[in-house]
Amino acid sequence: MAYVIGASCVDIMDRSCMEECPIDCIYEGERKLYINPVECIDCGACEVACPEQAITVDRKADPEHRADNRRFFEEVLPGRDAPLGAAPGGAGPVGPLGVDTALVGGR
Repeated sequence: MAYVIGASCVDIMDRSCMEECPIDCIYEGERKLYINPVECIDCGACEVACPEQAITVDRKADPEHRADNRRFFEEVLPGRDAPLGAAPGGAGPVGPLGVDTALVGGR
């Protein structure tokens, strides 16, 4: 995983990062955005675009949020039948998911 979106995105979701991402790897939960670790190409465009400074390189990210970001794609989220994984065509065709991980949902 190249970049992680942290706690300062919860309930803010400015979405500037989504507009700058050249490969559409930023997915929208109900209260937070998540970067798909398989799809991210480590370009850094999202980090620069985020006015909340919520995005950081994974090795510097809070370990709790690094693991939580991965769970968003690898575990079955509430109301879904299967893990999201890597979506063909990126986040755009998937649209807002309306659900978050337990870490974000419980805040």
